[in-house]
Amino acid sequence: MPAQAMTQTTFGKDLAHEIDPVAQLHLTYVYGPVPSRRLGVSLGVNPLPVETKVCNFDCPYCECGWTVSDRPAGRLPSVETVAAELEAKLAECQAQGVRLDAITFAGNGEPTLHPSFRQMIEASCALRDAYAPQAKVAVLTNATRLRQPNARAGLMRADIRQFKLDAGTEAMFRRVDRPFGALTLARIVDDICAFDAPKMLQSMFFRGQSAGAPIDNAAPEEVEAWLQHVARIRPTEVHLYSLDRTPAEATLEKVSRAELEAIAERVRELGVRAEVF
Repeated sequence: MPAQAMTQTTFGKDLAHEIDPVAQLHLTYVYGPVPSRRLGVSLGVNPLPVETKVCNFDCPYCECGWTVSDRPAGRLPSVETVAAELEAKLAECQAQGVRLDAITFAGNGEPTLHPSFRQMIEASCALRDAYAPQAKVAVLTNATRLRQPNARAGLMRADIRQFKLDAGTEAMFRRVDRPFGALTLARIVDDICAFDAPKMLQSMFFRGQSAGAPIDNAAPEEVEAWLQHVARIRPTEVHLYSLDRTPAEATLEKVSRAELEAIAERVRELGVRAEVF
């Protein structure tokens, strides 16, 4: 039976999961509006289970906690369920005179992993047009699903795509983003370059200890390698930020705004707009 026709869809095996007490999971499919550092006044859309994180990365800086697997147990919401919550929130904002800048897909992990991601984006665009035509439909994604037709079509339909790029070298990528399976930084950069639509990059910089070893993706050699990817991708804009909420790995440390501004200036020298948040 298609996911759209079901009340909920099982994703992975039916196993019980304990919720990480450190994880800041969204407990609804639509949340906010919240003040976003990057997108303004935003309604968040979580197309993933409310009881566990679903992601093909296991980033130590993630506010949603650690990833159990890239296809963990959990019940995915249907398109109808998410659309109904979104419509109710949009109607509430409209009645209260709240002007939205964005409807942002993010949530408890990687949003493009939902098998009906494109249909969710399309439903959200239609509701946006009806209730908040000034708002942009945005997606925060790790760009690992660009070769998957449903995910790619959904991203093409969105107004804003922010692709994650947190490392310059393959070794740092494996430590900073901890990908599942055969994912590589080289493949992700290739896929972002081949994505034929305006695209933004979002990059998290931090340092500290992870898995018992030092980690620092803001080290000079890492930044140099990262800048080479930025130059090749030629995004419309780069957003740089550091830790703002409790990470999964408690030993991580925030990179100073001055350091981020210095990296941003290097991006601007490439002719690419850069902002620090």
